[in-house]
Amino acid sequence: VQLVESGGGLVQNGGSLRLSCAASGLRNGDYAIGWFRQRPGGERAGRERVTCIQVKDGSTFYKDYLGGRFTTSVDDAKNTVYLHMNSLRPEDSNTYYCAWHISCSYTPGFWGQGTQVTVSS
Repeated sequence: VQLVESGGGLVQNGGSLRLSCAASGLRNGDYAIGWFRQRPGGERAGRERVTCIQVKDGSTFYKDYLGGRFTTSVDDAKNTVYLHMNSLRPEDSNTYYCAWHISCSYTPGFWGQGTQVTVSS
């Protein structure tokens, strides 16, 4: 499975961005795509999952602290999952990664290369 993120960039405080995660090399069957960002403290701190979507049935999971600012959606025909980010804040600045899971209940098996989001104050 190969994942390619796109859509990152520089946005002003309060602005919006839509990230895309295009998947290829998929087999038939359900899978999930999660969006992650780096925890404070660098690589050793690991990545935190902020959203996950089960592609076939559309079930979604979000971190409560996001307060509904981030949502995720899928275009199954394009094998692409989106992260819609609204009311962005400077503390949302980070590298965002998408990752393939068998299910949102499992750890990721494949990662994209990441896309940088910078929110100016």
